[in-house]
Amino acid sequence: MILGEWQVFSSAPEVTQELGRALGTALQDPALIRLSGELGAGKTCFVQGLARGLGVTEEEAVTSPTFTLMNHYHGRLDLYHFDLYRLAHADELIEMGMDEFLPGRGVAVVEWAERLSAGEAATLSVHFEHAGEEARRLTFASGDGAGERLIEQLRRSWQQKGGGQ
Repeated sequence: MILGEWQVFSSAPEVTQELGRALGTALQDPALIRLSGELGAGKTCFVQGLARGLGVTEEEAVTSPTFTLMNHYHGRLDLYHFDLYRLAHADELIEMGMDEFLPGRGVAVVEWAERLSAGEAATLSVHFEHAGEEARRLTFASGDGAGERLIEQLRRSWQQKGGGQ
């Protein structure tokens, strides 16, 4: 069940990163964030901004863990960035001990989250869609009160910055 939902458009990668940064700044507690959408829709770009909002330094490159399945970054809250694009079998998640990170002590962000068990309750889900050459439509959805509060905080913060919708 979706309690809260917010849809916003990004006109460029820098805007998508800024949305991620705003969410990272708003996060105060461990969380599981599911990311879904087509290849090249901006998921990793969003995570780069999220990492900065969580206090990961600019000197640390935030890259897609496509071939390693997970990258770990240290910030105000630790960030565990998963990319399940190349996942062959769900058993691989168990083998790598993914359940320790969901939600764990930090923020677990999962790209290609549709490959994750539906049983893992997310604080927030974000769906990315192409809406033009560089434009993207991001839909934030929550099934719990913490996620609903995050969406509302993010929406208000974004409007105050002049981000629209």
